[in-house]
Amino acid sequence: QTCALPIFSEEDKKGFDEQIKSYLAKKNVKCQRTSSGLYYKILESGSGDFIKFTDVVSFKYKGYFMNGTVFDEQMQKPVEYEVGQLIGAWKEIMLLLKPGGKAFLVAPPSLGYGDRDLEDIPPHSILVFEMEVVSVK
Repeated sequence: QTCALPIFSEEDKKGFDEQIKSYLAKKNVKCQRTSSGLYYKILESGSGDFIKFTDVVSFKYKGYFMNGTVFDEQMQKPVEYEVGQLIGAWKEIMLLLKPGGKAFLVAPPSLGYGDRDLEDIPPHSILVFEMEVVSVK
């Protein structure tokens, strides 16, 4: 199911960015920031070729809010998706990883679920993920 990405004003984006910076400072985590506003830290780059947009990736992850509340966790059994089907934050990080790669990322709402109200994720949520790529095909 595809839906248009929400339009966030520059002011909104700046606010989310400030919240993420403050969170990372409190956690004492140094991250890189992409032009889209994704903050990430590659914990292990993995080996082999970089993942491509058309690859099908098997990965484990844990997703939580900045207050530490976990909203989704798939750490035991990996999930499998084509990179192109993932939320924005995951698409971006996957292209920076190789099989076996691990990453920590903090995604503004524009790279997560935007203004959609999901069962476990309120609209405009900043999402934190820990991910590990298990395999790529």
